Amino acid sequence: MSSSRGRSSSSSSSGHDDPLVLGRVIGDVLDPFISCVSMRVVYGNNNIQEVINCCELRPSQVINKPRVEVGGHDLRTFYTLIMVDPDAPSPCNPNEREYLHWLVTNIPGTTEANFGEEVVAYESPRPTAGIHRIVFVLFRQFGRQSVHVPGWRQNFNTRDFAEFYNLGLPVSALYFTCKR
Repeated sequence: MSSSRGRSSSSSSSGHDDPLVLGRVIGDVLDPFISCVSMRVVYGNNNIQEVINCCELRPSQVINKPRVEVGGHDLRTFYTLIMVDPDAPSPCNPNEREYLHWLVTNIPGTTEANFGEEVVAYESPRPTAGIHRIVFVLFRQFGRQSVHVPGWRQNFNTRDFAEFYNLGLPVSALYFTCKR
């Protein structure tokens, strides 16, 4: 179900009103899924900016790592958070698709990403050309797990990562746009 606050989204059977479908996140990054866990992404301390699907944030607003609140039902369920840019280095030539900006695993349910294990440190989006989609994807893990650090950030593949670590389909996703 799509949330009016953009906290989670799903691919509905028609997909006509789903911002993840309209923004081509479903297709370019993810397969259709049903959102079943809330996720809230907030940038800033004084001038707070909550990520709502399709919103636009300036590079200056996303310099520092966001606060990511993960829903769920209990602390014994763990989640993996992935943040990617499918439009790197430019939307008309995304030959670095997907650029990995952040990877956090073993996030206990009902907490925040900073309670998890940061596998790849946060790198703020700095688009050089065009409008980029910056996508946050949340997966439910089947228990605590060790994840190897990818050798590089460019050409990361969220689907392949999820398959390799047996994560299944996402449980939540959000995205914002960012341009130079």
